[in-house]
Amino acid sequence: MKSLSLVAAIVVLVLAPHCSNVVAAGEGGGFVGTRGLHFFANGSSPFFANGFNAYWLMTVAADPSQRGKVSSVLEDASRHGLTVARTWAFSDGGANALQSSPGSYNEQPFQGLDFVVSEARKYGIRLILSLVNNYESFGGKKQYVQWARDQGQNIESEDEFFTNPVVRGYYKNHVKTVLTRVNTITGVAYKDDPTIFAWELMNEPRCSSDLSGKSIQEWITEMASYLKSIDSNHLLEAGLEGFYGQLSSSQKQTSPGFQVGTDFISNNQIPGIDFATIHLYPDQWLLHSSDESQLAFSSKWLDIHMEDAKNVLRKPLLVAEFGKSMKDPGFSTEQRDRMFRTVYSKIYRSARTGGATAGSLFWQLLAQGMDSYRDGYEIVLSEAPSTTRVITTQSRHLRSLGNVPKVSQRQIKQSPEGRNY
Repeated sequence: MKSLSLVAAIVVLVLAPHCSNVVAAGEGGGFVGTRGLHFFANGSSPFFANGFNAYWLMTVAADPSQRGKVSSVLEDASRHGLTVARTWAFSDGGANALQSSPGSYNEQPFQGLDFVVSEARKYGIRLILSLVNNYESFGGKKQYVQWARDQGQNIESEDEFFTNPVVRGYYKNHVKTVLTRVNTITGVAYKDDPTIFAWELMNEPRCSSDLSGKSIQEWITEMASYLKSIDSNHLLEAGLEGFYGQLSSSQKQTSPGFQVGTDFISNNQIPGIDFATIHLYPDQWLLHSSDESQLAFSSKWLDIHMEDAKNVLRKPLLVAEFGKSMKDPGFSTEQRDRMFRTVYSKIYRSARTGGATAGSLFWQLLAQGMDSYRDGYEIVLSEAPSTTRVITTQSRHLRSLGNVPKVSQRQIKQSPEGRNY
């Protein structure tokens, strides 16, 4: 989902020797890094993300005649102060996919992704690029497992995506291929391009066959280490929704009570995972509940994770997906605006007071003329004036933050059902 003051520079000097991910200068601006609880851009400026999801960018850009939609949505987003877009850097299986078979890539979709990165740079939008899907849409772990079966692997469950060595090898090859891709438009390798804000290992990883969390914990550990061995410039996050595991307190397990083989704490403590993410869909997780109940849940969900990111993980937190569907019974634009204001106000308060929460990305932004991509959560800025005002106000609020609170020496020493898209 920026350019700030002298106080921020002082904070950087204080923090740098203690707890810092490398922040390098780069062509067209510096990489975003972390120091303690905060994101920093260009080595000194605190970075707050008000952004959006647009999973479709590469798919649309793969057709040169449709690239105007990509340019239009990025330009419109930039005009409204949005700074980060999250999108897919995967499409697995099939003739028109990015990866048609293990290690076999189609150039046209890749050039579409090149265009997305180039246009994002042009409009000052940084990208979070997700590398594989948990779900069947765009191939996902089901396609990877099928590829391994086709090579004679005896695999019973899609969840063996996380444990089968052949499948893990396929995934690592994809990581390497994307990270080392040289953009045909800019001439810059992805791993060297500061337009990319961060990599995401997987969209909403889940492993329901191993609720102990061991399979996903080991997979994230291995893949984070591998990715960082290729690219030490960029930040990395796991793609988590924020669910807690079996060992978490009963209070956290009941928010909302899903067990999917992930754990917000242990997964985000893995070396190489630079910041934490959560998703927020009370209309999906609390079916048949009232709007008031959903807002109350949202507030609690945010508070619990903000507290753990600040006091336990000591890492920045990004609300990487949230939204309110127009398909919900009794939907009104005011309900959606209240949802957005609830999320935004907590993020702004956290950012303003030195907390760990540094931004959010709503699901999803579309350009006009994209009716086939409408899923109920879509926002076309020109069609949603009240919601657009809420979004733009948040952009202005985050941009107004001219400093981050000083971090004490004591604090430094202590630092150590989703949509199937």
